[in-house]
Amino acid sequence: MSDHFPICDLRFDLETSPAKIEAELTRFLRKLRWVAQGHDPADFDAVLDDECWDDAMRACRPSLHDGDRIRRRASALADRRLRASGMAHLGREAREALAGLKHGVRMVRLASEHCADEIAAALHEEMPWMTRASEIAWHALRESVREGAPAVRFPPLLLDGPPGIGKSHWARRLAELIGMPSELIDAANEPAGFAVAGSQRGWATAQPGRPVELILRERFGNPVIVIDEVDKVGDVRSDRGFSFALSNALLPLLEPLSARTWNCPYYRVRFDMRWISWILTSNDRRAVPAPLLSRCRVLDIPPLSGAHLAYFARREGAARGLPADTADALADMLRGAEHGWDLRAVIKLIDGLVAHENRPTLQ
Repeated sequence: MSDHFPICDLRFDLETSPAKIEAELTRFLRKLRWVAQGHDPADFDAVLDDECWDDAMRACRPSLHDGDRIRRRASALADRRLRASGMAHLGREAREALAGLKHGVRMVRLASEHCADEIAAALHEEMPWMTRASEIAWHALRESVREGAPAVRFPPLLLDGPPGIGKSHWARRLAELIGMPSELIDAANEPAGFAVAGSQRGWATAQPGRPVELILRERFGNPVIVIDEVDKVGDVRSDRGFSFALSNALLPLLEPLSARTWNCPYYRVRFDMRWISWILTSNDRRAVPAPLLSRCRVLDIPPLSGAHLAYFARREGAARGLPADTADALADMLRGAEHGWDLRAVIKLIDGLVAHENRPTLQ
């Protein structure tokens, strides 16, 4: 893991407080006069901190005229520094929110290709029906190690398949195994364009996008962003007819060149978003906007087989405390089941069986 990656186009090394600048200028003027009187500069700090000033130090005190000049100079210098910092257009609250990026962000990377092998093996063991997706992630992890990349990153992926087979869970579990923070955006139930990019100040519900919020909260520059059900996304339009569709918000973030200097609509600050890994899911790729399809590697995830359902039931049953004989019976039933079962239904059934096993015995 590397630290201090500069993720935004801002300067935090400039003092912009007029009061602090005024105090520093006042101190500097006193020291100049102290030295002009023939005193040793090394003695200045000790004498300044002494409550019992002698006449020599009192002679260094700025006059009222000096104080007025210093305040004007401090105010002008604070304005120039604020403009140079890139945050002159922001209010105090926004500047404080961005101050956490002063020392950069952390970037997750793997120590060796062996680590990539272990992560891929663990992912495959948990969800063997996601083999194709796990294999692509495995190769991307190994490549990031070989190339000495500053961070782990995956190519944009679209996992297309039936509902309830664990597509979004796979994506978040991948991030968890690597140690990358993740965020899930439900495109079917929220304005996904706003959730991804945020909205400009002036809107009643103006706020940063969820990726920027995650970066500010976790201080990581290469999170995994999962956008669920992109085939069900709608279009949000303003009163003037402007579109805020998901594809319009997401396309600049999927292209590394534009993502490197992506301008946040809320903060109006450039962020380096090229290290984000985007994983999209859908149930019907035909309903996904063509521009998104063209920028993602599309993986068709087949329906779960009876063998996969049985395997999942045994693992999940053991994790939830289901007795082995009950889990075996459930697995045998699912192995011969027809289509229509998914992971959510299996989990619901296991929860019911666990509750039945743990019910109190009637006397």
